[in-house]
Amino acid sequence: MEVITIKDIAKALNLSTSTVSRALRGSYEINPETKRLVMEYAERMNYRPNPIALSLKENRSRSIGIIIPEIANNFFSQAINGMESIAYNRGYHVVISQNHESYERELVNTQYLAQRRVDGLIVSLSGESNDLEHFKELQSKGLPIVFFDRVPQDYITHKVSADNFVGAYEATAHLIQQGFRKIAHLTSPSWLSITYERLEGYKKALQNHGIPIEESYIKYCSHGGMIPEEVEKAVLELIHHPERPDAIFSAGDRLTTSSMSLIKREGLRIPEDIAIVGFTNLISAHLLSPALSAVTQPAYEMGQLATEFLIDLIERPKSTIRFETKRLETKLVIRESSLKPA
Repeated sequence: MEVITIKDIAKALNLSTSTVSRALRGSYEINPETKRLVMEYAERMNYRPNPIALSLKENRSRSIGIIIPEIANNFFSQAINGMESIAYNRGYHVVISQNHESYERELVNTQYLAQRRVDGLIVSLSGESNDLEHFKELQSKGLPIVFFDRVPQDYITHKVSADNFVGAYEATAHLIQQGFRKIAHLTSPSWLSITYERLEGYKKALQNHGIPIEESYIKYCSHGGMIPEEVEKAVLELIHHPERPDAIFSAGDRLTTSSMSLIKREGLRIPEDIAIVGFTNLISAHLLSPALSAVTQPAYEMGQLATEFLIDLIERPKSTIRFETKRLETKLVIRESSLKPA
């Protein structure tokens, strides 16, 4: 297959090569209609930038570092697909590392990626990360950083997350509407943004429906479900509570699937004895037994938006940037696991 170049696109569309080049980079200097024509033609002709040529020309590595808790998590794998879709079409490669909910691993990975001279970082914080000095130091030296999903509160940069409060509110309100009153909440470390926002949504739904908040029904797992013993302890405390909950709202993939397994192991039925709603992007949620009700996040779109933000910071370093915090809508999918038997 013949390789198409910027010159070929320019000739076909009767544009200058510089106009085509800027359009492909998403430059604000090019009007939207010209951008659309160029991008559609480039896609149709299977144009792909030459990263080596671009890096030599621009003195950049044309690579983006991504730091996430774990690739095996469906949410993060979907987000990475979104990141790669944007990066690839803009001539960037991605370098992925996992912090496995460890601050130390996050610190080492951050330093390694910086030494590899990535052009910027996209980060979702580990469960242990309440110290962000390693990011602040790199940002002060000019390295663009964008946070997504697990975002720091007091940090000036672009941030992309789901609307965790609304998602948690809707999940809890659904359980209440089904007739459940003793609703527990299984969640991640208390200092994570997603933990706080989902907890607040859960509490607000209870308050709005006149249900007292029972603190002993709220269980934190500091490693987000990656240590089975930690989840088991939390779930068994709920199951053997003097006033056993009749429903659980769980805030993550591993927490949810582990909870379902432990509930069954203890001889209880879902949803007859304990109903459950997860905050999860599990592709197989409908195949579980029973099929899992879940709040899903637009992971792919979150990954895309975070990458667009980062590339804009990379390619317009001297521009006056108004940093944005974007919250994308979640969706509650109701299935068997949360429907109260007649």
